[in-house]
Amino acid sequence: MRTVGLIVEYNPFHNGHLYHVQQSVKHTGAAATVAVMSGNFLQRGEPALLDKWARAEMALAGGCDLVIELPIAYATQPAEWFAYGAVSLLEATGVVDTLCFGSESGDLDGLAQIAELLADEPSRFRELLRSLLLEGRSYPAAYAEAAMAYMGEQGIARERLPDLSSPNNTLGLHYLMALRRIGSAIRPYTVLREKAGYHQTDITDCRIASATAIRQLLASGDALDAIAPYVPASTLRILQREWDAGRAPVSWQSFAPQLLHTLAVSSPERLAALHGMTEGLEHRLLGALPRLTDADFESLLAALKTRRYTRTKLQRVLLSVLLGHAAAELTPARLGAGVSYVRVLGFSSAGQALLAQMRRQARLPILMSAARPPSELPYLALDVQASAVYSLAQHRPNGETMYRDYLLPPIRA
Repeated sequence: MRTVGLIVEYNPFHNGHLYHVQQSVKHTGAAATVAVMSGNFLQRGEPALLDKWARAEMALAGGCDLVIELPIAYATQPAEWFAYGAVSLLEATGVVDTLCFGSESGDLDGLAQIAELLADEPSRFRELLRSLLLEGRSYPAAYAEAAMAYMGEQGIARERLPDLSSPNNTLGLHYLMALRRIGSAIRPYTVLREKAGYHQTDITDCRIASATAIRQLLASGDALDAIAPYVPASTLRILQREWDAGRAPVSWQSFAPQLLHTLAVSSPERLAALHGMTEGLEHRLLGALPRLTDADFESLLAALKTRRYTRTKLQRVLLSVLLGHAAAELTPARLGAGVSYVRVLGFSSAGQALLAQMRRQARLPILMSAARPPSELPYLALDVQASAVYSLAQHRPNGETMYRDYLLPPIRA
């Protein structure tokens, strides 16, 4: 049967996500959906509002049939490696034949044209990118401008191409490049993102709001009822349960004491060995501590942020500090080797049938928990460690909540 793959975070699952699931099935004619979902920490280097099991439950209630976890080694990376890990995971299932992603342009042909020319990163493109980075541009801005400049040099007018400063267009481009790089036969589709942009904080529609706007409503102290128009009833029910249990909401501020403690007792040499710690950023981190106006996360970020260092870049670096991710663990060579397991977070009855098919066709071992994994899986320990740290932000954590990866079976819809 035709199966569509989705690459998601669902932080939290809202009506726009529901529309994307429904349109993905409609566009592809799929009989089942597989969602590759980030775990407890997300692509922009921030903790999820709710843990991965609650968000997997939301996904199943919203129409996904099988939810598998994108390992944290890829889930918190810039677009290139995030996309490579997620697409490799969909390919490894052996059952996914289509991929449908949201984009601001809805222009699959335009994105495919760029992907065809940039998939192998031609030397002229790398030269343009280096030049823009040396001018002090952030990496996302430099990448988008270098791509447009290179396409122009190939005789393709900028106005005929999708805007790569738009985050979903950029992710879509990297999904297409990842498909090319691994030689996948998965067929891509895109759904036009409408009514709410990825980062849009104001709400301009009676039913659709971005996850950013929804989280902002919740952070402002509004009751859960305030987001009711913008999320399915199942999401609201799960949110209320997690709130009542003290397992949510989680934010960066939840980890401020642990983060500041780690920075306070770290040497520059120790920080320099962490993933993402480039250009002497370890000295800027330590130098910011005496200048904090408050011992909280936003004060730290304000002391660090510059035109060159975006919020996302700094969040990823601080996440490496919090989780102890060493640069040697996350080199391009190791990431390029691809995922080495398929970790199942939840499934429906249709998903259970997919799992039976995957046991025959998958290219990687299928894990229903992290208990007794094959010893050759290099990144599973990072997932378990991330879950243990994440649980410390919840009410009265204990050994069981810290190591739910070993104890909790997949969610069944």
